[in-house]
Amino acid sequence: MTSPSRAKLTHGPVSQRLRELTVPTIWGVFAMMTFNVVDTWFVGQLGTSELAAMSFTFPVVMTLVSVSIGLSAGTSSVLARAAGQDDHEQMQRLATDAIVLTMLITLALSLVGYLTIDPLFLLLGAPENLLPLIREYMVPWYAGLVLMLLPMVTMGSLRATGEASTAGRLLIASAVLNVIIDPLLIFGLAGFPRLELAGAAYATLIARAFIVVAALWVLHNRLNLITTSRVTLQRAWTSWRGILHVGLPAAGTNVIIPVANGVIVALVATYGPEAIAGLGIATRIEMFSLVIFFAMSGIIGPFVGQNLGAARRDRILLALKQCYIFCMALGAVVAIAVGAAALPVAELFSESAEAIEVATLYLWIVPLSYGAAGIVMLVNAAFNGLGQPLPATAISVTRMVIVYVPLAFAGRALFGIPGIFAAYAASNLLVGAGAAYWGWRVCSGAPQRELAPGEA
Repeated sequence: MTSPSRAKLTHGPVSQRLRELTVPTIWGVFAMMTFNVVDTWFVGQLGTSELAAMSFTFPVVMTLVSVSIGLSAGTSSVLARAAGQDDHEQMQRLATDAIVLTMLITLALSLVGYLTIDPLFLLLGAPENLLPLIREYMVPWYAGLVLMLLPMVTMGSLRATGEASTAGRLLIASAVLNVIIDPLLIFGLAGFPRLELAGAAYATLIARAFIVVAALWVLHNRLNLITTSRVTLQRAWTSWRGILHVGLPAAGTNVIIPVANGVIVALVATYGPEAIAGLGIATRIEMFSLVIFFAMSGIIGPFVGQNLGAARRDRILLALKQCYIFCMALGAVVAIAVGAAALPVAELFSESAEAIEVATLYLWIVPLSYGAAGIVMLVNAAFNGLGQPLPATAISVTRMVIVYVPLAFAGRALFGIPGIFAAYAASNLLVGAGAAYWGWRVCSGAPQRELAPGEA
């Protein structure tokens, strides 16, 4: 085993480093999005009730995933800053302790989640006749939760060291595996049992298990970032405190979004299961449409973290400027493309006219704000990379709780479902502008060391 080389992101042209990180991450995130898109398409073939049941699980699943995103952000932030300082021993301790911490948190979440399935989904507005289908999906999901959450932390560790291409390849391989297994377990093909909704959950578990095994092998054998040396609880707590300093607010930031979306699901549920099915189709297509924005938010944190550790404020500001411009240009292109393809794509997922109408309406309105939403994701990730997660939390609370939810209630009262969707677009646009300014101002205060002659 060898130690990682010098921090990869603190030298060389900024635009080149961003491309080198973003391109493989795009393919990795694209692959992960297929988990949801493929699952939704196959489940849609089972019927509207199954699709509606799966749509009700989405806010809960995303809340749990948000916990792992927070832990991943915390791990990535402290690891990237240690990499920028060329402190390999600290990187080993942080990477190892992050894995242990994730497993401990996952055990607690699994137990609580399993015991609260019925009351939680009733609170979200699920009708009692859908509860058996919801349990069918969520029971295996909770049973294998460690396999769902741990991949996010290991991928964050890889990206923090500049190994975005490795993370991308693992995610692609996992997605291909999921596509192969999904129809076998959902429909009982090739001698496999017909598990329907549970089959979708088991297929995802198997695919995520592949990521866990492969990522741990890379971290241990190639990067020498997993240590088996004895450690005291005090030393582990030091690592956990550093991770949780960013991880807890980052998890809260990410949990805010699905929790607020849960309120929106409850609002849309008043229009019937077909409307919920349409919303489920649209939100999964939306995730697919935002893949480049997700990729950029996944790499800007490690980039900022490494350059903060190396005291390179100039590189941080240049990266933000380039990313802001790119987000707005890409947002315009994606809005046009999604709007044009909304109807035929929605028809691929359901035969219900009402579900198709709701999905299409969402995809005509909300994508107008995708550029601003991308900037919000980018700035939040940059704050985490700086080790300052509270501004990111404030931005998300403002966008989802202070602006979006009240506007959604007002929009529904005035315009029905279109008003709910328009509220989302408005919250993205308003808060995106403020986030761009705040992120630039804070990053302008980052440390800057004196550069050596000819240093890039």
